[in-house]
Amino acid sequence: MQFSAPPRRQPTESIVPMINVVFLLLIFFLMSAQIAPPEPFDVEPPVMDETDSAEGEFRLYMDADGQLGYLDAVGEVAALAALTAARESYCAAEPCPEDTPPPLILHADAKLDAARLAALMPKLGAAGFRAVQLVTAKQ
Repeated sequence: MQFSAPPRRQPTESIVPMINVVFLLLIFFLMSAQIAPPEPFDVEPPVMDETDSAEGEFRLYMDADGQLGYLDAVGEVAALAALTAARESYCAAEPCPEDTPPPLILHADAKLDAARLAALMPKLGAAGFRAVQLVTAKQ
């Protein structure tokens, strides 16, 4: 009596290479990830819309060196004096309520140091401008 050989089972695939790949991916993502502290709250940055435009009677210009210009007055003292005089004559013609002063449009150079811009704000407040709109460019 001849017995046939039992059918051979095919060898199962080894799972070791897949485990190696998973660990390599895990190590890669852990090494390349940046761990940053969480933000205290969500902030949505302003986006310039094509329809947004700065509107106002007063336009002050500031170059990269911090030099001010208003109409034909150039220099900090002359420009602020001319701006203050223009605001006073504007408010004499049309009474300016304290809660809604006229807005000031500020054209500042992109290379201007932020410290110079911040130092200008109290001077503009002293000149009677409570609302300052900074003109930006679309990206």
